[in-house]
Amino acid sequence: MAMIEFKNVKKVYPGGVVALHDMNLQVEKGEFVFVLGHSGAGKSTFLKLMLHEETATEGEITVNGYNLTRIKNRQIPYLRRSLGVVFQDFRLIPTMTAYENVAFAMRVTNIPERQIRKRVPYVLNLVGLREKMRSFPPEMSGGEQQRVALARALVHSPPIIIADEPTGNIDPELSVEIMELLTAINKVGTTIVVVTHEQELAARFHKRTITIDHGSVVSDVSGARTGMVMPSEVEVIR
Repeated sequence: MAMIEFKNVKKVYPGGVVALHDMNLQVEKGEFVFVLGHSGAGKSTFLKLMLHEETATEGEITVNGYNLTRIKNRQIPYLRRSLGVVFQDFRLIPTMTAYENVAFAMRVTNIPERQIRKRVPYVLNLVGLREKMRSFPPEMSGGEQQRVALARALVHSPPIIIADEPTGNIDPELSVEIMELLTAINKVGTTIVVVTHEQELAARFHKRTITIDHGSVVSDVSGARTGMVMPSEVEVIR
């Protein structure tokens, strides 16, 4: 089952700037995929199209069963709720604690407070931040802030997590830790798409790697197959 599919997608911005041209790619359920590209290759447009922040000029895009060419406005919040997005700049609210930042993502979707009080500590513990629940973003390191952002993306148990340059603002050692967390999440069936320019990071984790350049897919290389998932791993992530 394809969770993400681009068919002959073209995106032209006002002024005639062609950001994507004849883009074709498919990501299956449960895959872990790196999307590589240098600055200006079309990565940002690729992300905006998946989130329906932009619409394609030509072609067809399907994300988690939603056809974005024909999606109705009332369906867009449900599309975005099915996507856990981790941004490079974290996008945390500085006046809210780690707990409050993650809880806010649940409150805006009208989740009962009782469920929030149970789910938020669980997810923060999952990313190793049990002791930082009451800390504010300015009091935390870049790696810790990125973990809060990851917890926020996980809190609704989305079937797809999209990470936009998730290691861009943290040091190399912490980058590996974040990628290992995403790998563990992927092992229980969550589809992971990591958009990055870091070729060395992608090579280290031996996952499928799609390279885009000048708005088109120029390379699609399969990675090594992952091992079996132990029941204990499933229990921890769920």
